[in-house]
Amino acid sequence: MAELRKNGLVKLKIENWSGDGSGVARLDGLVVFVKGALVGETCMVRLETVHKNAAWGHMEKLLEPSPARVEPDCPYYPRCGGCQLRHMTYAEELQMKRQKVQDALTRIGGQTVTVETIHGAQEPERYRNKAQFPVEPGENGGKVGFFRAGSHQVIPVEHCLLQKPEADAAANAVRQWMRTCQIPAYEERAHRGLIRHVYVRTNRAGESLICLVVNGERVPSEKSLISRLRAACPKAVGILLNVNTKKTNVILGERYRLLWGQDFLMDELCGLTFRLSVPSFYQVNREQAEVLYGRALAFAELTGKETVVDLYCGVGTISLVMAKRAGKVIGAEIVPEAVADAGENARRNGLTNAEFICADAGQAVAELARRGLRPDVVSVDPPRKGLSQAVIDAIGQMEPSKVVYVSCDPATLARDVKLLGEKGYRLTQTEAVDLFPRTGHVETVVQLSKGEINSKKVRVEFPLEDMDMSGFQKGTT
Repeated sequence: MAELRKNGLVKLKIENWSGDGSGVARLDGLVVFVKGALVGETCMVRLETVHKNAAWGHMEKLLEPSPARVEPDCPYYPRCGGCQLRHMTYAEELQMKRQKVQDALTRIGGQTVTVETIHGAQEPERYRNKAQFPVEPGENGGKVGFFRAGSHQVIPVEHCLLQKPEADAAANAVRQWMRTCQIPAYEERAHRGLIRHVYVRTNRAGESLICLVVNGERVPSEKSLISRLRAACPKAVGILLNVNTKKTNVILGERYRLLWGQDFLMDELCGLTFRLSVPSFYQVNREQAEVLYGRALAFAELTGKETVVDLYCGVGTISLVMAKRAGKVIGAEIVPEAVADAGENARRNGLTNAEFICADAGQAVAELARRGLRPDVVSVDPPRKGLSQAVIDAIGQMEPSKVVYVSCDPATLARDVKLLGEKGYRLTQTEAVDLFPRTGHVETVVQLSKGEINSKKVRVEFPLEDMDMSGFQKGTT
């Protein structure tokens, strides 16, 4: 057909969702992905890219709208890439995300399990407790906001419906300081200028830890910056500079300098108190994280005697939730600051049965397996890329009776579920949790069980301090 070419205009009926929230239609054997279209809609689509078996396009005219379509409530949508789903009801969004997890486990993982449950957020707005605002040159000092979808072009944003008000206030204060004091924004291509990112953590009490990521060792007019930020964020507890002089897309550098206050923030999660430094991993949606970790704890099925190994443990959130019901928990994390925070968090919460080592997950679990540790449960919460083959092999070697897998990417989760299946693990429970309302992301927690294969193994129990942990940095408890 003549229309099946770049810039061609075609009439399509949207039948399904893609992983990023785009609509999916079919035309003469071709799968067509349509940005901004909802399931059930009929629309005229302008094709942007056409390959042999698939095409991509955008909706040019809506002919038959879905009842789930709504008018976006954000003036920056869809130019800003922070949200992808503000054109649909939240109920439709949850259905789309549940189906996303189901499709990944079926098509990639080869599973027959039905994902019946998705835990939606009671409050789908202003939930993010961490904001990272990129900065680039612009009129009146610089642009502070978020990247346009698929680019590194900053869309200036003064009020974001996903961020806490304290984060907006801090970003606006930095914007005014840059303009008034003529502070140059960082130019990514030329690798010059100073201010790269504005980073803000906010806790349940509304207190904030503010960090400027800079292409240098210092910034001019530091006193003015501090006074503006303290005025804009009266509950701020600390202001830092992070030095990142590398030509890289990685946001944070390795060195910090405290400008005012303290270099950490305290928060409460699942009845526990946590100390957070700037680089520490911590779920951005506190309320939904409590739901997620509650389901992970339920899937672990602990009785108080079990040994748990928690990989990618961050500041010890899942580890300490598990420690309240386990006999022993060993957490592993590659970020030294997070390991230090995790050890301090265990001490602060009076949990003496949790210990932490600083190591890459693959290195840590392989070493623990080599030394004969046989945990009852292994808990993993990896980054988007999922588990390495080394981690999967070491889990198979340690033979825990259960693996509790928390995932932020259904595709890599499904791949790893299939690989763990080759080690004798069967997917027994699956639930989705929406930690990122109005975006295309979704968290999943699954339970994999070894069953009778593991019931006859001999457990080896010994304290971590009796092991030769040379090469590992231990967190204090």
